[in-house]
Amino acid sequence: MTGHVPGSGVVGVARLMATATCTAFSGELEGTGERVGQRVLLERVGFLAALSQKLTGALVAARWDGESLEVLAAGVDERGEALPSKGWMAMRRLNWPQSLTPPAGVYVPDRVRRGVEEYAARTLRLALHRRTIVAAVLATWPDDPRRRTEVEWAALRAVLPAGVSGAEIRNRTRQIRAYLAEHGKLPAGLSVLEGPPQVAPLVVLAAMDRQQVTLARVDEATARLRVKLPLRAAPTTGRDWAWHVIDIRLPGTVAPDAVLHTPTLRPTPAGRIAVDLPHSRPAPATKVSGHSVAVGFDWGVNTLLTGVLGRLTGRGQTRRVVTDGRPLVFDATVTSAALHRLRGHREHLAAKRDHYQALADGLGSPHLAWGDHLDRARVLDIEHGRVCARIRHLNQALAWAAARWAVDQAAALGASIIHLEDLTTLEARGHRRGNARLSGQVRGTVAEAIRHLGARAGIVVVTVPARGTSKLCPGCLNTLTHHPAPDRLSERGWKWAHCADCGLSMDRDHAAARRIVSRGLLAQAHTTTDRTTHTRTIRTTIDATVALVRRPKKTTRRLRRQRRAEQAPSRPRGPKTTPGKPRPTPSRPTGTRHRGARRAAPAQAPGHKTSRRMPDVRAVPATTPTGVVQRPAGHDTQAPAVSGPAPGHGVPAPHRPEEHLLPAGRMRLSNRTCRRRTRAAERTGFHHLHATQVHPLTPRFGPPDSDRTRPRRARKARKPQAHTEF
Repeated sequence: MTGHVPGSGVVGVARLMATATCTAFSGELEGTGERVGQRVLLERVGFLAALSQKLTGALVAARWDGESLEVLAAGVDERGEALPSKGWMAMRRLNWPQSLTPPAGVYVPDRVRRGVEEYAARTLRLALHRRTIVAAVLATWPDDPRRRTEVEWAALRAVLPAGVSGAEIRNRTRQIRAYLAEHGKLPAGLSVLEGPPQVAPLVVLAAMDRQQVTLARVDEATARLRVKLPLRAAPTTGRDWAWHVIDIRLPGTVAPDAVLHTPTLRPTPAGRIAVDLPHSRPAPATKVSGHSVAVGFDWGVNTLLTGVLGRLTGRGQTRRVVTDGRPLVFDATVTSAALHRLRGHREHLAAKRDHYQALADGLGSPHLAWGDHLDRARVLDIEHGRVCARIRHLNQALAWAAARWAVDQAAALGASIIHLEDLTTLEARGHRRGNARLSGQVRGTVAEAIRHLGARAGIVVVTVPARGTSKLCPGCLNTLTHHPAPDRLSERGWKWAHCADCGLSMDRDHAAARRIVSRGLLAQAHTTTDRTTHTRTIRTTIDATVALVRRPKKTTRRLRRQRRAEQAPSRPRGPKTTPGKPRPTPSRPTGTRHRGARRAAPAQAPGHKTSRRMPDVRAVPATTPTGVVQRPAGHDTQAPAVSGPAPGHGVPAPHRPEEHLLPAGRMRLSNRTCRRRTRAAERTGFHHLHATQVHPLTPRFGPPDSDRTRPRRARKARKPQAHTEF
């Protein structure tokens, strides 16, 4: 929840809300102390979730009409009073739950009915935004829905609410056009265009009070949930409901000072009980304008994020944006290729499943192969669900890894604001392969994760218009030409950008990132905040050139070295000693004064010192105990040659003694590969991601805020003052 302080330009975030998904493994009955295992607890939670889903679906279907949605959109009851913000209270004010009747013989407590009404109200309120867009599109239906004229676009924008993107308009236009092609007439509204929304089997405990659920925090890592659950699928009396005490293990993302709120229970297809636990904590106050250092990120296909640091200098008409030119790259090519393969595998499984299902429907039950086709379709459907879960989990992990990396880069570089491209203005067009790669990206999840992590770090996240960021040159604002590579400027491509006027030649996403950070810093006074989602957006486009300046490397290096020296552990003064060692190690004798030097190297020039790094080269080949001569390098001429092809180029190497210690099917990795993968995993959470490392740098670079064009040098580090004891 956010609030705006008038006249100050500062948005004070009172509480930062987040949801942590926990798992309930077991519990116990409060009255008898009987231990309830995971299987029994999952069954009883499933009873309550199925009952809630059935009642919520019936209530939503009963109120899925134009009149009910109109009343809910107006926000007032029959007496003209405003409806409460809580959904179950608004439903009861309108007397809508009177038609809600549970199955015959089933006892449902009033608190459970509250959760059902709250879930139904949230579902209906989510449809109001779609209803408004559909009504505006129907009221201004064009002659040619595939191509509107300027007058038709102006009429549509006049009746649409503020903030509706072009992608939403196109999606609803396609939906209405499909309905028109099927039925031959325009729909009367959203309730005719779409069927009642589907509800999931979950229990909204937030609408219930202490007579049905309680939540208390035991310690920093444990919370105790008390909830009344039915003992069977169709409870007939209140005795069929019992208190269950469930201890929930809190993840590390829930801070010790966070306030826990009433969760939501839902059984998962994997056979577990998911507890969606909302929690809130104080967040630092942020401002939407007055920023001077920002980081802008551009979306890509394989390179998920490409960023650049920018600084606003000058005042008034002399304002301009400068950058140090250092690209920040989060390259997820390997993970993106894996996701693309998984999506292809998912489509293949779905096609085979539908094929076998169609064969079974065509044959009918008396046929001998009818059961075999159904069994194959069932197996393929299970495998299809597993692949979908794999894609979903990989997208989630990739999105949060990219978000943490982006926020860490902004914090290390001293930026107070992050600029992203507005997702509502982006739409995949062109070839089908490109559309599939773009639609599979996790941009929405990445943007939400960056907003959440940025709010925790006190960094503002603002979106800017994306149109034209890759079209114009950031140095001179002339049209760019796109090519496959810098050495193939005569060919057309999309990866590399080149400007024929100023000679700029760089990666396309890097050039777009400079345009994004320039638009954000120059138009930050036009930032708007959405009242419902609290997202900040800039819809005014201000284009200007971005100047490239040099960062003071020497001073930055000195600051980095001093910081590293201060953070290093203190070393004791005096000679280095080892316990149990009577005397220091004698140094290696060098020069001609050593008595064995002339005998060891008779050809050495007088006064010449041998380097310690020089290897000990034998003058005569050494002989092994078996009599075989072993040379320092090259092939052994006296050892018998091995018949057959030599190892390498597809021929396996001979057996090594350590191979029996490795698991079957795995090869031994080199130390360099292990270190590289360990560093990549520590930085991004993935072994095969290539991301720019996070280096703390001072944000003071480029010209100062005054009219001087000379770059300002970084502030020198202060030497620690010596304390004298008297």
